[in-house]
Amino acid sequence: MTLQELVHKAASCYMDKVAVCFDECNNQLPVYYTYKTVVNAASELSNFLLLHCDFQGIREIGLYCQPGIDLPSWILGILQVPAAYVPIDPDSPPSLSTHFMKKCNLKYILVEKKQINKFKSFHETLLSYDTFTVEHNDLVLFRLHRKNTEVNLMLSDGKEKYEKEKIKISVSSEHVNEEKAEHVDLRLKHCLAYVLHTSGTTGIPKIVRVPHECIVPNIQHFQCELPVQLGFPLLGTVVEVRDTNGFTIQEGSGQVFLGGRNRVCFLNDEVTVPLGTMRATGDFVTVKNGEIFFLGRKDSQIKRHGKRLNIELVQQVAEELQQVESCAVTWYNQEKLILFMVSKDASVKEYIFKELQKYLPSHAIPDELVLIDSLPFTSHGKIDVSELNKIYLNYINLKSENKLSGKEDLWEKLQYLWKSTLNLPEDLLKVPDESLFLNSGGDSLKSIRLLSEIEKLVGTSVPGLLEIILSSSILEIYNHILQTVFPDEDVTFRKSCATKRKLSDINQEEASGTSLHQKAIMTLSCHNEINAFVALSRGSQILSLNTTRFSTKLGHCSSAYPSDSISQTNIQNVKDLNSPVLIGKSKDPSYVVKVSEEWKPAIGTQKMELHVRWRSDTGKCVDASPLVVIPTFDKSSTTVYIGSHSHRMKAVDFYSGKVQWEQLLGDRIESSACVSKCGNFIVVGCYNGLVYVLKSNSGEKYWMFTTGDAVKSSATMDPTTGLIYIGSHDQHAYALDIYRKKCVWKSKCGGTVFSSPCLNPIPHHLYFATLGGLLLAVNPATGNIIWKHSCGKPLFSSPRCCSQYICIGCVDGNLLCFTHFGEQVWQFCTSGPIFSSPCTSPSEQKIFFGSHDCFIYCCNMKGHLQWKFETTSRVYATPFAFHNCNGSNEMLLAAASTDGKLWILESQSGQLQSVYELPGEVFSSPVVLESMLIIGCRDNYVYCLDLLGGNKK
Repeated sequence: MTLQELVHKAASCYMDKVAVCFDECNNQLPVYYTYKTVVNAASELSNFLLLHCDFQGIREIGLYCQPGIDLPSWILGILQVPAAYVPIDPDSPPSLSTHFMKKCNLKYILVEKKQINKFKSFHETLLSYDTFTVEHNDLVLFRLHRKNTEVNLMLSDGKEKYEKEKIKISVSSEHVNEEKAEHVDLRLKHCLAYVLHTSGTTGIPKIVRVPHECIVPNIQHFQCELPVQLGFPLLGTVVEVRDTNGFTIQEGSGQVFLGGRNRVCFLNDEVTVPLGTMRATGDFVTVKNGEIFFLGRKDSQIKRHGKRLNIELVQQVAEELQQVESCAVTWYNQEKLILFMVSKDASVKEYIFKELQKYLPSHAIPDELVLIDSLPFTSHGKIDVSELNKIYLNYINLKSENKLSGKEDLWEKLQYLWKSTLNLPEDLLKVPDESLFLNSGGDSLKSIRLLSEIEKLVGTSVPGLLEIILSSSILEIYNHILQTVFPDEDVTFRKSCATKRKLSDINQEEASGTSLHQKAIMTLSCHNEINAFVALSRGSQILSLNTTRFSTKLGHCSSAYPSDSISQTNIQNVKDLNSPVLIGKSKDPSYVVKVSEEWKPAIGTQKMELHVRWRSDTGKCVDASPLVVIPTFDKSSTTVYIGSHSHRMKAVDFYSGKVQWEQLLGDRIESSACVSKCGNFIVVGCYNGLVYVLKSNSGEKYWMFTTGDAVKSSATMDPTTGLIYIGSHDQHAYALDIYRKKCVWKSKCGGTVFSSPCLNPIPHHLYFATLGGLLLAVNPATGNIIWKHSCGKPLFSSPRCCSQYICIGCVDGNLLCFTHFGEQVWQFCTSGPIFSSPCTSPSEQKIFFGSHDCFIYCCNMKGHLQWKFETTSRVYATPFAFHNCNGSNEMLLAAASTDGKLWILESQSGQLQSVYELPGEVFSSPVVLESMLIIGCRDNYVYCLDLLGGNKK
């Protein structure tokens, strides 16, 4: 059965019925043709073509016309020859049409008389002075002249080859046993129905030859079944979903393949194709419970920042924004993601960029937003990607012309970027030379934004710039950029009035170690006298030392973990886990726990309340996290150690909030404290590049070690050797013997160390992470690098060890999991940068962490989402898992969002137990002991809150 036979079958029944209606939409009445008129006109055209065309081999006739009432008759006339109909769009780019006609090796083309001049001017290379033409009604038949011989389907000099091929396969164009044929052959007289080409927007256009047997079942399907049920294949069509290895899958994601015994087309130069051939469609889908869900097109899939991205997602999210009238997204030069927007308000770019950050994962955020008056379209109604690329090229050329006219221009534009990134008042005429980014309201996320804007401004990457932004003044940032932008010039540096202080610059009070407020609440023991204690720090980290010689029991609420699971010198013993899988599950929306205005506690639990027990003023913001040390011989002497931006380090009584001592250090303190092995010293890093060792009972300075830059990393103590490990912004890691007051080793890390090191007992590895994106495993004894992995984006999160794995969060929004031998096991993707460090449950079966996408996440050790809880702001702090002290054995989770809210969640389900709002932003991580929570706040205070259940109010 052929298409023309279907038409004749209908015409025989409805000869005088209307077959075609055409409305030009020009306020004129529509025109109608009956079946009789259509068939008669088609027969006249068929006779005309048979008279004037010399067909040899494959029969294909082009049709160059605009839509009109005669179009169905013309198509039918070509099919009845029989020949394949080849549509050529007069509005298509001439180069594409010429390529198509040459590739088809088209010999004859019918041109609508109205389009003659256009055709001749656009396609003169296909014509010669003696080109054969003949007219028929409103059409002119051209016989095309060809100079090139690169196509081999029906060249005149290829006729002999064609004849030999015909004999070889023993198939004549007149006599074929179709039942026994194992291939479909396009050279058969009645084989082809029409020939099309793809758009070519993602590569060289493909030629697609469609046989009657491939398209007729569609029409038969519609005749048999009205309406057509969506989601099921048409008659004679086979649908398969295959994975990346080409295997058919019943569940999961893959690409759709279409085919069937006779549903076969010919691509490009194919002459024969096996029956039942399956073709890749370029459509990616997910199969779930027998149903297929569309994900996107292959030509819309890109790999960006190491992850797959369907750029249609970016367009869909942007189109939902009220300020965007229409938009399009391109992957410019396969390196930049550009969002083109039509908007009446030219000032909305900054707002739209922030909105996109709320709804898109970090790897989907466009590199640039370009405002345009209207979107360009092709004649087929598709977005004209080539035109958009031209628009963007003009855009960047214009930007480059306006970029930098000199060093003074750089200084002015740097100040503008500084103010816009930090949301400073526009009437602030000049940013003071000594301004520090973090002191001016900056944070880690804003620093990455400023870095991106600066590198866009100067048109190149600036090595080490992120570290400079985080630690230096705007003047020093400017001088650092100058060295990259004008490397060959004799640059006169502005004299910095905010240079870093050297150790020799430290004032006499600091050198003498005099304390602001000293109260010796206990006699200092020398370092060889060992105290027994338990130390709690952020992320439910617990360290129990020397407790076996004491019988004091802290009770089940005294620590994050049950006391009987704590070893003498190491962190809690670990349990075996199941074997890992390679890829984590996708996030399932059903796991999302959202905040409602009238929140309810989990079923079967009593509502918990938080009340301030005490607060302690530090004078400035408290971004450091608390260290809580519990002496086993005197639990009532439990102490909180914490530092502040005011340069003050404090020791505060855990139960009363009474200040035991305060010590003024040389600069801001963001590093969290670490306790020594003997319990007699507290170690903390400082912005002035020093690591301070303070006597834990008085705050007196015992030793100061100098690094080359600010120390924001929090120290880690090795319980077996007593060594202190810490990182610095000078791009080095250090091992310090505080008892002998010496540096044991210094190791170059290849990037700024912002986060805290993590020590694993077996194998004995020390892990450091850098703002350059490196995760390093270091030998704790020597400082030698065992292995390293580049994560591609900065690592502000601290690594966290468990028995089998090491986990860390990345600015690209991924939580990454590795074995202790450096093999990546899985990655879990969130929709925002991760600065929060992972926290593991006591059983090490779950991982808790926060993301800048405003969610708190819980994953299992295979990287599968267990639940996620939506907060009201970004989550920077590390969560803390602890036992509920209401008599039950349930585990709770304390977490903080940057807007000052404290969230208490049930760790198994993520159900909200309580929420409390502090009066300032929170970047400090909570620590919970018994029924009390300690945390720092940017309102200058350290807070202790009572966690009160229904039975304790």
